[in-house]
Amino acid sequence: MNDESILGRLRDLGIELPPPPAAVAAYLPCVVHGSLAFVAGQIAMTGGVVLHPGSLGERVSLDEGVDAARQAALQALSALRDALGGSFERLERILQVTVFVASVSSFVDHPKVANGASELLAGILGEPGRHARVAVGVSSLPLGAPIELVMTAAVQAA
Repeated sequence: MNDESILGRLRDLGIELPPPPAAVAAYLPCVVHGSLAFVAGQIAMTGGVVLHPGSLGERVSLDEGVDAARQAALQALSALRDALGGSFERLERILQVTVFVASVSSFVDHPKVANGASELLAGILGEPGRHARVAVGVSSLPLGAPIELVMTAAVQAA
């Protein structure tokens, strides 16, 4: 994919790609192996603070969950771009996104939360941004985050 066209699309949408996330424990933010890139779990952060902490259906609204999923997807793209040498040139497509949603047991709108990430990726990348997806509820996530997003992409081997 063309790095400038993706960055241009982000500008057109009024979105700024955040700086590549740093690992907060003993892992790498993204690992590229052959023709696959695996982006580690991203929790939505702004200024080093968890965005909309808490659980969906309790402290966090559906709109806030969608917002957190969008932010986590942007962070995943930033981690991917960084692992690919600072460019999207080798990116072929997003293959799968998994969105973990911290929620109360009665919350059932996990797919709506995950749509925040899915729609953003398709909006930025077009057809190569459409992907297989898992959206699942969990009782808690690191740092009290409302969502955690994991992404796998197809890339051109170096």
